[in-house]
Amino acid sequence: MTVPRVLLLEDDPAIADTIVYALEREGLQVEHRAWLTEARASLRSTPPDLALLDLGLPDGNGLDLCRELRAAGSRLPLIIVSARAEEWDRVLGLELGADDYLAKPFSPRELVARVRALLRRAQAPLPPASPSAGFEIDGLSVSFRGQPLSQLTRRELGLLRRLLEAPGRIHSRESLLDAVWGQEAESSDRTVDTHIKTLRAKLRELAPELDPIRTHRGMGYSFEPES
Repeated sequence: MTVPRVLLLEDDPAIADTIVYALEREGLQVEHRAWLTEARASLRSTPPDLALLDLGLPDGNGLDLCRELRAAGSRLPLIIVSARAEEWDRVLGLELGADDYLAKPFSPRELVARVRALLRRAQAPLPPASPSAGFEIDGLSVSFRGQPLSQLTRRELGLLRRLLEAPGRIHSRESLLDAVWGQEAESSDRTVDTHIKTLRAKLRELAPELDPIRTHRGMGYSFEPES
């Protein structure tokens, strides 16, 4: 079995040593980089299975790398690990395409659990989905009326699949969290709202008139097919 590779972008040596030790003790292979330019080079030469990104770096911001990867269509699992613990920072990171956000200081055990959970979900094969409301989903490929829909993160894809399974049905935020994030990740209703927002924006990029996701205040979300 191939050992999962993790790219760690962290400029604090003490924190980096703690993360590397915790992950390697769990059998993961870790490549540590302290500079954004070094991380970009590593991604080009040997793509990892998951990346951990700090925000404040000597030559830039980890969010820049997150934005670049998603703009290029990469679905590489990304976890932001940052001292910035405000809700705004978390929301911004998720809106830019991060799969998870962990604030410093953190428990190494929790970090390992989140990495393991995200790797499991990223590596699990997705069965083909039947066409629904003009959408076709085959693995990680999504199209609408024959046009490819790119740059969906795995969470956004999971939400779309869940909503398409039962058009018209109202899905609570809790049920969407359980279905898409699972019990391992410590996420909140706000996490679902943020990913629904970015999913809507990407659907409108494909078709400006397309707005099939309905918000039901105090209840959740539903997918309403075009009439």
